[in-house]
Amino acid sequence: MTRAGELALALLVAALGIGREFALPAPSHLVAAGTTFYVTVHLLAAAALWWRRTHPVASGSAIAFLTLLTPTFASVVSAYSITAHTTRHRWLVVLHALAWLAGSAMWTFPDGLVGPCLIAVAGLTGLHLGERRRFVEALAERERELMAEHARADERTRLAAEMHDVVTHRLNLMVLHAGALRMAAKDDEVRKAAEELRAAGCHSLAELRDLVGVLRAGRAARIPDVLPDRLSRLVADSAAAGLEITLTEHGDADTISPAMRRTMYRVVQESLTNVHKHAPGAHTEITIHCGPSSVRAVIRNTRPAAVPALVLPGTGNGLLGLRGRVEMVGGTLTAGPTDDGGFEVDAVLPAFVPT
Repeated sequence: MTRAGELALALLVAALGIGREFALPAPSHLVAAGTTFYVTVHLLAAAALWWRRTHPVASGSAIAFLTLLTPTFASVVSAYSITAHTTRHRWLVVLHALAWLAGSAMWTFPDGLVGPCLIAVAGLTGLHLGERRRFVEALAERERELMAEHARADERTRLAAEMHDVVTHRLNLMVLHAGALRMAAKDDEVRKAAEELRAAGCHSLAELRDLVGVLRAGRAARIPDVLPDRLSRLVADSAAAGLEITLTEHGDADTISPAMRRTMYRVVQESLTNVHKHAPGAHTEITIHCGPSSVRAVIRNTRPAAVPALVLPGTGNGLLGLRGRVEMVGGTLTAGPTDDGGFEVDAVLPAFVPT
């Protein structure tokens, strides 16, 4: 209701109460006083309606007190407002009815019963309309959630189609060319490198197909545990690609939850990818500390031996996304250059997902 509507309602309530004082021949009151006093009470009760939504307890209590002095129609409006706009403080409806009975000296008929009946009807009407409004609002909120979910599903489907049509096609070409190079090459080292490239491409295709399936299905697939078995395999693949790398592990990796294992694996994987891109030939040290309550991974590489001959494309968002993933599970990640010209990534994760 607008401010103009609130003011009009207050004036109407005051006018009805004042009219009652003058229309009825000497209406009975619990407190005996002059007409001016009762008119003032009606005006104050109508003014208290201004705060019935923002401060329902204070407004309702003030109106109930004033109703003890003389029955006011503000009690009827307050009873409706309490049940229509709140789910608490409904005891004030009973308080209004009792105050009306006391203010009209209880024994008078029919005035002593008309007011409580009006208050009861107003309270029940407000309760019905309030529950109906809350039900409609809940339906509207549910509809908005469903529309947002449909929009996300459509976007996931579009992304899955783009990845399948573009990225998968390029990876398939890469695997085919690597296979052809392995068959045509005469040098054993070239054939070995081509086979490793083909195997890496096939592995990437498998992971990409899983990711496309997750996007289309809209739910995460089960990811197997990755630490320490696949972590050592990841290090071996990087060493086979020409990276001088050492892996040192401290503590019992079995104490780490699978979710933290996967997150730690992604930290090491992204760090090694950056070393391959930006610091080829650099010596890289990976140190894993597994404690009873946390796990820490430090990936440090020295200054690159030479400027990369081939600059691989990148968005620069790898570490940002990685930091977000680490912080999402309650961990911290710092990354930056070292004093000797190298680079260091330091990630600390809890041993278990916080609950």
